[in-house]
Amino acid sequence: MSHDDFDFEPQKGLPAPLPEGETLLWQGSPNWRSLAVRAYHVRKVAIYFSILVACRIGFGLSNGHSISAIALSCVVLVGLGAVAIGVLSLLAYYTSRETVYSITSRRVLLRHGVAVPMTMNIPFKSIEAADMSSFGDKTGDLALKVRTDQRVGYLITWPHLRPGFITQPQPSFRALSDAQAAAQILAQALAADAGQAAARVESPSRAPVQGSSPRVAAAV
Repeated sequence: MSHDDFDFEPQKGLPAPLPEGETLLWQGSPNWRSLAVRAYHVRKVAIYFSILVACRIGFGLSNGHSISAIALSCVVLVGLGAVAIGVLSLLAYYTSRETVYSITSRRVLLRHGVAVPMTMNIPFKSIEAADMSSFGDKTGDLALKVRTDQRVGYLITWPHLRPGFITQPQPSFRALSDAQAAAQILAQALAADAGQAAARVESPSRAPVQGSSPRVAAAV
């Protein structure tokens, strides 16, 4: 008996078989170590507890506390910090394990959720632009700017969102080890879809499509 929560998927990361004419171009998942640092902020937590330890040592010495009392307090703080970092790292690991980002010839899909699995489906027509950010650990994020009339739930989508964009959330492929490749594939797919959409608008009774086609911009 399998205990895979996604055994119902006809294909990994896809909630249903792709319609005829639609092809899967790319799939990937977050690097859990990078996700732990950038989404769950384990480095900031470690720095925070390090500051607490330093303050406790300074306060204890300046007030004449015994070395044993200071050491005991520091051990407690280090233990609490280790637990916090461990829990956050575990969350990052399982988030990465249960997340699959997909690019097809017509849309982008984000399958995510540790406790409650769900899939976000973003058709290309809803994407206004995409931006790639790369980091020193050779991972990167690919953020999608969607139309303002498309609602993106912040709480149910986090951490798969671009940091700093709260009022206008941008769904994102986070902590990708191959972000550059994903960005290139998405750019080509958006361009191809825009060309096909323009080709379909041939009837004189319909107004031409306005606006430029979406693009992917790289920000290092």
